[in-house]
Amino acid sequence: MPVNKYYSITELTREFGVSTRTLRFYEDEGLIHPERRGRTRLFRPADRRLIQEILRGRRIGFTIAEIREIIQVYKDPPGELGQLKLLMKRIDEKREDLRKKRKDIDDTLTELDNIEEACLGRLAEIGVGT
Repeated sequence: MPVNKYYSITELTREFGVSTRTLRFYEDEGLIHPERRGRTRLFRPADRRLIQEILRGRRIGFTIAEIREIIQVYKDPPGELGQLKLLMKRIDEKREDLRKKRKDIDDTLTELDNIEEACLGRLAEIGVGT
């Protein structure tokens, strides 16, 4: 790939399956900084990689604020080491949150099963078939 390769917003929206509005939002939030030539946005390979990481973060449930923090830690000392430590901390928090949600869902499903069983039992008692 040539060093001066730029991507248009259209190329990136097609590649990542997002809208132009999404990329503009990430720009407005200060997550990406494409070059401007008039009204045209030109994205560098670094912008493309950053978009890829932002979208990965969103898929696993990170907020824009969390993504911004992770990106900023990379830019400031201690750089990549700090970013990796912060990312590992955020991953642990996200994993624990998901485990709690899974337990809540399992508990709710069990409760729904119990209620359904009670309803079926009561319907049988009053002589109504299902």
